[in-house]
Amino acid sequence: MAELKAPGAVSKTLNAAWVRPVLFLLFIVVAWDLTIRLFRIPPYQIPAPGDVLVVLWTDWPELLRQAWPTTYATICGFLLSAVFGIPVAMLIAGSKTVESYIYPLLVFSQSVPKIAIAPLFVVWFGFGIIPKVISAFLLGFFPVVVSAVQGFKSVDPDMVDLARAMQGSRFKVFCAVNLPHAMPAIFSGLKVSVTLAVVGAVVGEFVGSNSGIGYVLQRSIGTFDLPTMFAALVILALLGVVLFWIVDRIERFVIPWHVSQRDDFLFAA
Repeated sequence: MAELKAPGAVSKTLNAAWVRPVLFLLFIVVAWDLTIRLFRIPPYQIPAPGDVLVVLWTDWPELLRQAWPTTYATICGFLLSAVFGIPVAMLIAGSKTVESYIYPLLVFSQSVPKIAIAPLFVVWFGFGIIPKVISAFLLGFFPVVVSAVQGFKSVDPDMVDLARAMQGSRFKVFCAVNLPHAMPAIFSGLKVSVTLAVVGAVVGEFVGSNSGIGYVLQRSIGTFDLPTMFAALVILALLGVVLFWIVDRIERFVIPWHVSQRDDFLFAA
């Protein structure tokens, strides 16, 4: 019995949600190190993983201090994208007239590179936190709107008609039928938005800033300090993963009834 339980425990551990990404990350790091050693790539082109780890260990307090402005701008921009994006999606999904006016402009706005208009924010709002928040907001706004519109439009009209036939007001019908049905799509957009908000905050820091991970990246590129640059990229990746995980936990708390949140479904997948 003990011999049977041991393989089962190992199999359960390997099937854990966090084990496989960690194993794949270790594989990438090992392949990275072996590639540098085999092809003798110089450090000024690609640093060794060991050099990056040394920078992360020695400069961790400074990197953590620089990560706070980026995190703050990311969270503020993401919250703004959610606060404004969901109501805009409700208007677009609820009115063909509003959709005909606003939706094409939203699509058009995505063709404008944010790095090209970010200097305007510095001219208008200075070198403070506002340009970074606006950049994060602009990158995170569109995914929220598109996903929320898709969610609101996919509501079964028969369910809405049934709720209205039971003498439900528009607000009650919206809260009981439309909003719950659209929540999975809304959270899908929020997950994409929170990762893009990190990129937007860094874009704002590239243009004009004396703090933040974007500033560290820009300074490292100027001095060819590639280990520090890669360490900053690791910090940005961790920031995106943590924020994505937080949104995922909120989704599990808000819509535990959805099929994507059931443990048996995740295990089977």
